[in-house]
Amino acid sequence: MDTQERKRRAHDLDVTVWVGKSGIESVVDELDDQLSDRDLVKVKFLRAARAGSSTEETAADLADRVSADLVETRGHTAVVYR
Repeated sequence: MDTQERKRRAHDLDVTVWVGKSGIESVVDELDDQLSDRDLVKVKFLRAARAGSSTEETAADLADRVSADLVETRGHTAVVYR
């Protein structure tokens, strides 16, 4: 599946992981579990989670921690796949 196809599929996905003031550490296991069940997961970064970093930087860091790749970020939402 290419990047464009992943972006098309991601469009209809609901957000299933929210990153809040506890940061990405608190969602690593949950995201890892969800990626075991499905190949695409949409993640929403709340204002408190960003703490001065861009959504892209934070999302890339989270994707690295679960050995996944970043499909795209839009606003404060990211899509990762494995």
